[in-house]
Amino acid sequence: MPTVTPSSPSSPSSSEQAGTPDPTASDPFRVVVLDDYQQVIAGYADWGSLGPEAEVIFLQDHLDGTELIKELAGAQVVVAVRERTALPGHLLERLPQLKLIVTAGMWNAAIDVDAARSLGIEVCGTGGVPHSAAELTWALILACARQIPAEDALIRAGGWQATVGMDLEGHTLGVIGLGRLGSRVATVGSAFGMRVVAWSAHLDHDRARSLGVTPVAKEQLLRSSDIVSLHLKLSERSRHTLTAADLRMMKPTAYLINTSRGPLVDEAALLQALREGWIAGAGLDVYDVEPLPGDHPLRTVRNTVLSPHLGYVTADTYRRFFADAVDDIMAWRSGSPVRRL
Repeated sequence: MPTVTPSSPSSPSSSEQAGTPDPTASDPFRVVVLDDYQQVIAGYADWGSLGPEAEVIFLQDHLDGTELIKELAGAQVVVAVRERTALPGHLLERLPQLKLIVTAGMWNAAIDVDAARSLGIEVCGTGGVPHSAAELTWALILACARQIPAEDALIRAGGWQATVGMDLEGHTLGVIGLGRLGSRVATVGSAFGMRVVAWSAHLDHDRARSLGVTPVAKEQLLRSSDIVSLHLKLSERSRHTLTAADLRMMKPTAYLINTSRGPLVDEAALLQALREGWIAGAGLDVYDVEPLPGDHPLRTVRNTVLSPHLGYVTADTYRRFFADAVDDIMAWRSGSPVRRL
């Protein structure tokens, strides 16, 4: 069995906790798993299959800068949980022993893949994220439409019925981005009896129509939709897809749902829109800075439903992520990397 050790910077250093790999084992190596917030990742894969020479460290706290470099010193392998921690080129340059990065999923904007490859670091991904984010999108839509968090808090405080909810049937769902997840969300919207419209910069109109979705211009989507849901990859082109001007186009009775990436929306404009009633509210799973700082103003805005980036945090997805991560490490050690980014 490998040495498997949870760690956080508030405790003794991970290397002190974990001890030294078995000196009789050949080719000892150190694997560091980042951002294991709930301290559960060890249970979602057979890390022991890496062999007795492996020292596997699970870091609970989110780290950056010098603290992160200190924890990764001496590691040959780093496992990144989606984009929770950025791994830019200037950081990778300070980790001369790092040889493999495994990211959960097959795309990660927080890793400088080109810099990694230039430094001789292999970058591999995993399967996973099948439909879990689309399912969470609907959890947020329903929570907003029926005011579930507010009513839950009220009934626990001894109250009874303070809000009037919104039906979904007969209303319009606007999907921005009709890829794999956006298409799933659109299909569920149709099942609820909603009129579904979609827009993106490169929307395939024929494919949209084949899904029963009406392609429209961005302005028309924003002005007509009762629910607007974002499903785009974050890039420099897609950053601030929704600006203050865009949010002002939305109905004052409409809800914005974002389970994709925080910076797709101008956060300052969103805060103003929520406070001043440009829109009825928002269901958010993603933020500009994650974890969301304790004093962040979004924590005090009342017409929101907030979740801590749970889109992919399900048992089934974690089993796929981390079983594949172990498989990636074993394949790399055998000289035949798989799922290369």
